Amino acid sequence: MPIEGFDYKGFAANMAEQAKELVPKDLQDREKEYIVKTLGNFTLLAGEALYNDTQLNLTIDQAVFITQIIAEWSFHKSIDLIHSGILPQYWDSIMQKIAFTIFEVAKQAVIRKIPQDQLLQAVEHQVIKVYNSSIEELEKKGVIDEDTKNRAESQSNIDAMAKAAQEEQMRQKQEAAEQAERNMEAAQKKRAEKQKKQKQEKMLASMPQGISNKQMKLMTLALVLKILSQDKVTTILNKFDSDDSLAISQYMNMADLESHMDADLITSCLKEMKDFLPIKRKLTKENVLGDLLRIYRTTPRENIEKIIKNERPLVKRFIAQAYDGEYSELPLRVAGIVAQYIEESI
Repeated sequence: MPIEGFDYKGFAANMAEQAKELVPKDLQDREKEYIVKTLGNFTLLAGEALYNDTQLNLTIDQAVFITQIIAEWSFHKSIDLIHSGILPQYWDSIMQKIAFTIFEVAKQAVIRKIPQDQLLQAVEHQVIKVYNSSIEELEKKGVIDEDTKNRAESQSNIDAMAKAAQEEQMRQKQEAAEQAERNMEAAQKKRAEKQKKQKQEKMLASMPQGISNKQMKLMTLALVLKILSQDKVTTILNKFDSDDSLAISQYMNMADLESHMDADLITSCLKEMKDFLPIKRKLTKENVLGDLLRIYRTTPRENIEKIIKNERPLVKRFIAQAYDGEYSELPLRVAGIVAQYIEESI
């Protein structure tokens, strides 16, 4: 009795349709047609033979399994033949030997209830054996040369597809990992922005009523100046206009200054002021001369000469030559100190 429910014709047609989507894109149309046609024919013939064999008593699952193995190996080995460089007139005979071998090996393995993994290994071994022996036979007949033989035997589309699938899986995992990392970074950024907003709201809420942002900065600076020496405080205050300098001095004299300010607010003000502080430049002749020339442009020469009237002749000569953009023989460290002294004294 035929295998009930086994639609071998529909199954063969379905395998052929799937093959159309999987054939390598680099092949010519006639080569793609050969692969699909060969797979379809061998699958149909194998399915029909199993369907009509009343002695085997196969189940529908066993029949589908055997037929599918033939379809898959027909697909891979026909591609290998095309890539081998062997002329098309020899393809059919080789593919027929392979299909017959698979059919017999798989059928007997199923009948003997050999485990599936062992069955697949046995089929693969016999397919490679028949394929290589057919190639070597063509060489012995003089149909192909040794280079073509070696190229044909080295072909393995099934391994190439497995490798490509593995690489694609790795690529997808990598993309998933990168996307997860991006999502994590976005979440962290969102949390940081939320925390920053909450912190700003907290600072605004803690700011004393009626005190401006500028006043808070002056108060913060006053806190810092309270721990410095008087000379340094005087030097810094001289760089502010009279109103701001007076305000800072008044804040410094407030006994309860800290009580008017929030710790986070102080930190924020200090960071903001730090962003605007000038970066200390490297001490070079060019920088020293540049600083002096900048001073010369805004300060009368006689004022500068008054500042250095009691200096040594070497320093006076250095200052005079600097007006002409020349650097005299004065140690660089000393020159830097002189330039800073003049700038602070004007």
